[in-house]
Amino acid sequence: MDRFRIVGGRQLEGRVQISGAKNSALPCMAAALLSREPVTLHNLPYVRDIITQRRLLEDIGCTILMPELRTLKIDASSVDRFEAPYELVKTMRASVLVLGPLVARFGQARVSMPGGCAIGERPIDLHLAALEKLGAQVYLDGGDVVARASRLRGAEVYFDRVTVTGTENLMMAACLAEGVTTIYNAACEPEVRDLAELLSKMGAHITGAGTSTIRVEGVDRLRGAEHTIIPDRIEAGTFLAAAGITGGSLELSNCCPEHLTAIIDKLSETGLKIEQPSSCCLRVYGDGRLKASDVTTLPYPAFPTDMQAQYMALMTQADGASIITETIFENRFIHASEMRRLGANITINGRQAVVRGPTRLMGAQVQATDLRASASLVIAALAAQGETTINRVYHIDRGYERIEEKLRTVGAEIERIRQ
Repeated sequence: MDRFRIVGGRQLEGRVQISGAKNSALPCMAAALLSREPVTLHNLPYVRDIITQRRLLEDIGCTILMPELRTLKIDASSVDRFEAPYELVKTMRASVLVLGPLVARFGQARVSMPGGCAIGERPIDLHLAALEKLGAQVYLDGGDVVARASRLRGAEVYFDRVTVTGTENLMMAACLAEGVTTIYNAACEPEVRDLAELLSKMGAHITGAGTSTIRVEGVDRLRGAEHTIIPDRIEAGTFLAAAGITGGSLELSNCCPEHLTAIIDKLSETGLKIEQPSSCCLRVYGDGRLKASDVTTLPYPAFPTDMQAQYMALMTQADGASIITETIFENRFIHASEMRRLGANITINGRQAVVRGPTRLMGAQVQATDLRASASLVIAALAAQGETTINRVYHIDRGYERIEEKLRTVGAEIERIRQ
């Protein structure tokens, strides 16, 4: 139960290196289960969810080496268990990503119903229905999902709603299925494209990744491969917002601006000046007055739900009223009540939040409720006068690599208090 102590009012100045994308690394780690040969992944972020996924893979029999920092070599040739236990799955919803690979390669899997952040139900019914389309028998047994199949068969699958992990799970399973699988209304996120790139290196036949229709031609086996994880677009967006709320300027290295188009466009509307000096670098200047601007979260390539909380923090210091509409998760305004403790003027009405600013934020005791809420409270605390204590920062450790150290190097007064 570590906590952050932040003294606000300091401009952020300097350079931040963006870590690898957690939401790409997790499915890529699961994909290693599809091959008897080692899969080596570079640019993995050192965050709690990656540690949990590593423990899960080792628990079912994988041998995992770390030949260098932020690199894992995953050997799934000796997997002898096909179960993801509750003790590991309860803290991380992405654990469900082992379901498709296990059924595809071994013909069986047992995965506890996933947990994670309390931002909405996020049911996995779409995953299960898709696997059934491919010929798997799927049922619930004592809180576990059990799936069995002698060999999966290609099929046409239409997702009723866009699901990133559902798309990834099905795409991995389809790689070893007999025949062709076509996924309609597939997620278009960069993380899906990154997984498809790894699978292609392993010998999979995939077309259309990054569009709403993905076609997978099954093969008999996949080989090992080496792959570098893409930069984390949400971490990059978080630091853009942090620079903006403090009126500072930051250079973000090892990022991918083309994955951030909607975020850059929206933050530019608020008055931030954002430049792209190279294909993997951004510069942001927050030296002007912030302007209120409405935003609606939608699947990629639109504005991401994972940036909604950080944007809300930024809007507390903008001139005017901004309407934030959340269309992805039904319970993702929990952080608003904690921001109000800092002095924010936020009104919630169902899936809409109205933020009126600028308001004078004052330091206080607040509590993180999920991963992105944690980041939003850090951003708000950077602009607040006085001292803010953020409790339960284990949430932020799930997806941000040593965020307090990165912030400290660019001028923030922040420390981790260990308990």
